[in-house]
Amino acid sequence: MIKNILFVGLGGSIGSILRYLSQRLADKVYPTHFPIGTYLVNIIGCFLIGIFWGLTFKGFETNEHWKLFLMTGICGGFTTFSSFTLEGIGLIREQKLAMFFLYLGASIIVGLVATYAGMKISH
Repeated sequence: MIKNILFVGLGGSIGSILRYLSQRLADKVYPTHFPIGTYLVNIIGCFLIGIFWGLTFKGFETNEHWKLFLMTGICGGFTTFSSFTLEGIGLIREQKLAMFFLYLGASIIVGLVATYAGMKISH
């Protein structure tokens, strides 16, 4: 268990640093009111988790540490949006469309409401 936590923690710290640097770079290169840094990080994270997921079926399937480091750690530190989309695709692949749309809608709407509530409470 401790070893797994270390793999997740190491990957998470790398992902968080990469997120910070990527957002700063994108916002500097493309100054706009649109949150381009966050948008690009989310899209890149989705692409990376897709690659890492595919790799788990080509050689990492017996090494849980690689999955924890790459997917939970790096992608999780880089963006949780990638996990959200991977789980959504999983529901679609399992033909659980009602659950997918519930997850999608609830995540976005309740997430926005929770963020707003947190802002109001702390203000």
